[in-house]
Amino acid sequence: MMEHPVLYLVVCAAGPAEYIDELVDVLIADGWRVCMIVSPTAAPWLDREALQDKTGYLVRVEWRMPGDPEPHPPADVVVAAPLTFNTVMKWALGINDTLALGVLNESLGAGLPILAFPHVKAELGAHPAYAGHLAVLRAAGVVVAKGKVLNPTDEKDRWAMVVEALRLLRPV
Repeated sequence: MMEHPVLYLVVCAAGPAEYIDELVDVLIADGWRVCMIVSPTAAPWLDREALQDKTGYLVRVEWRMPGDPEPHPPADVVVAAPLTFNTVMKWALGINDTLALGVLNESLGAGLPILAFPHVKAELGAHPAYAGHLAVLRAAGVVVAKGKVLNPTDEKDRWAMVVEALRLLRPV
């Protein structure tokens, strides 16, 4: 029996993070082994213990100590959802000051498939550097969704774009 593929879910502190458990449920139902990496700002928003119970893996916020075993299996794909303005800007510059950014940077360097779903206020999206930073990520191979895709009018479809993109990308 073939093992389910591993998905690293990088979660940042934007509104949709409050409902990340819904996405985790769908991903698990779709056959993914979900390993969560959460930004320090998003961590207090989430019930990490409940998410760990769902996924079977530690919900990581901080770096592990040297010599400690890696708590997650290697990823087959990475999803960053929701992705904040701050994380987009730092990631495009290669800044590595949180575990979430470290995972995104290492995954990019390793050539893993990465799907990014920014959730950014219009005022921040209009910042003159933002479009250029998205272009850097796209040029590096990151699939970046356009618009504020995690704000559907129908809440039951909140994660539909993420799930559909993964179904198209899923490794064999």
